[in-house]
Amino acid sequence: MTSRLHSLRIPDEIATVIRGMHPELKKKIKSGLKAILEEPHTGKLLRNELAGLRSFRISRFRIIYRIVKKEVEIVAVGPRIRIYEETYRLLQKNK
Repeated sequence: MTSRLHSLRIPDEIATVIRGMHPELKKKIKSGLKAILEEPHTGKLLRNELAGLRSFRISRFRIIYRIVKKEVEIVAVGPRIRIYEETYRLLQKNK
């Protein structure tokens, strides 16, 4: 058994979104979160306004996250078509 080097932090509003997803998609998202936790640098490094974030692909969906010290923080989960714009707006709002 390997010990985890990182912990996972999912804000309540994102956990609620994941809970409301179709069961098949929810299963894929959960396995994606597990993969990210096992290898946090697996996601694609984002650039420009989203620098410092990573994107993990699950079919048409993306998990947007950041690595802060020993914690993987989920920033957003959603369809690729609009997730990057939504993430940018979310980051602007939280500044």
